[in-house]
Amino acid sequence: MNESLTRALSGIVYIILLIASTLYSEISFIVLFGLFMFLSVLEFCNLINFSKIQALLLAALFILYTLFIPKSFQNDLILNCGAVFIGLILLNDLFKPGNQTGHLKNSAKVALLIGYIIIPFTLLMKYPLISNAEYNPYLIIGAFIIIWINDTFAYLTGRAIGKHKLYEKISPKKTIEGFLGGLVFALIGSYILSRFYTFQSATVWMTGGIILVIFGTLGDLVESKFKRTAGVKDSGNIMPGHGGILDRLDSIIFAIPFLFLYYQIINYVS
Repeated sequence: MNESLTRALSGIVYIILLIASTLYSEISFIVLFGLFMFLSVLEFCNLINFSKIQALLLAALFILYTLFIPKSFQNDLILNCGAVFIGLILLNDLFKPGNQTGHLKNSAKVALLIGYIIIPFTLLMKYPLISNAEYNPYLIIGAFIIIWINDTFAYLTGRAIGKHKLYEKISPKKTIEGFLGGLVFALIGSYILSRFYTFQSATVWMTGGIILVIFGTLGDLVESKFKRTAGVKDSGNIMPGHGGILDRLDSIIFAIPFLFLYYQIINYVS
């Protein structure tokens, strides 16, 4: 089968599965993203050479925490700040010369696994509940739509007019023009979403869009650095033509702690 057709079909199946599971029920959403978490954990273990058994046990503990600990005893702010802290460490490493993530102690690998993969997935599963006590699938679908719009138009704009590299040593194909094009269209998409999903204002949707684009792009660069350090092109091969689950979700899992914190702040002050 033609590689482009394989990639297109694989992407369509992924999008249909994600949207259908998210819309069907909270349980189907959690099942799907719990599976995504476990697959991403396995892929990340390959990148950093960490024990898969230990990693899966850690992921299972967080799933149990999310599902079975009463919400009144769950402290999302502590989880959120921990993931933001790890994200900032990874950004500091991203722009430092040399390779700090290539020679990690086991304790550092555990911290990265929890803060970069497991907690973001936990927050992602909690995200549709952040505005109120009821499950709102359109919050998460809206976030993915913004990410997809940004990825599509960043690629198209970069192909059409991209001349200045965004961060060539990590991702040679990304351009500043592509990034700006993706941002502009993501903002337009965020505004259109606010006309359909009126449970949030246009300002909130568009601010969330900016957070998703900026930190999503940085998340893609962070994962690219992990892959470059590991000497691999993709994090896995479960999605023909696309690589691994982590390759598909690297943007949103890096951005979600910052987006989640933004929502916690506006919910607190409103």
